[in-house]
Amino acid sequence: MTASVTISGKRILVGEIMGAFGVRGEVKIRSHTEPETAIFRYQPWLLRDARGNERALEGVRGRSGAKGVVAQLPGVEDRDASEALRGTEIYVPREALPPPKPGEYYWVDLEGLRVETVGGVPLGILDHVFATGANDVLAVRGDRERLIPFIQPDVVTQVDFDTGVITVDWDPDF
Repeated sequence: MTASVTISGKRILVGEIMGAFGVRGEVKIRSHTEPETAIFRYQPWLLRDARGNERALEGVRGRSGAKGVVAQLPGVEDRDASEALRGTEIYVPREALPPPKPGEYYWVDLEGLRVETVGGVPLGILDHVFATGANDVLAVRGDRERLIPFIQPDVVTQVDFDTGVITVDWDPDF
């Protein structure tokens, strides 16, 4: 499989290859899109394996199967080749995704924004967002790392892309 495109800029994790499906090179996909088959709308794909090796790919086809999403990757012709991709993450360029609805955000768009309290106390820069069972969490790096629940409007009171600031109702000493 050769890289047919280059992907630069922000990337969004949209799925993972779970292993081989059948003997003709198809793979099972865990899709993070809604609906699951929407993953095929967003191309090119950047495949990233566990060692950090990356390759860009376009022209992926797929379908919904009885046990999830099944894909045919260009250049993957047999079960051994598809099984070798197990655990590979699937990223797409941020630009490939539609704009979020009002009040919704792609996590990657929030990264790098300044975080400050409703009183104007700077807490740091948003490093990343991660999911927990209860709610999403902002990992803010400043004088120290703070983990702030992404609960709107109780904790996260405003996200302002124009000023590059996320305002939170949070005790700076916590």
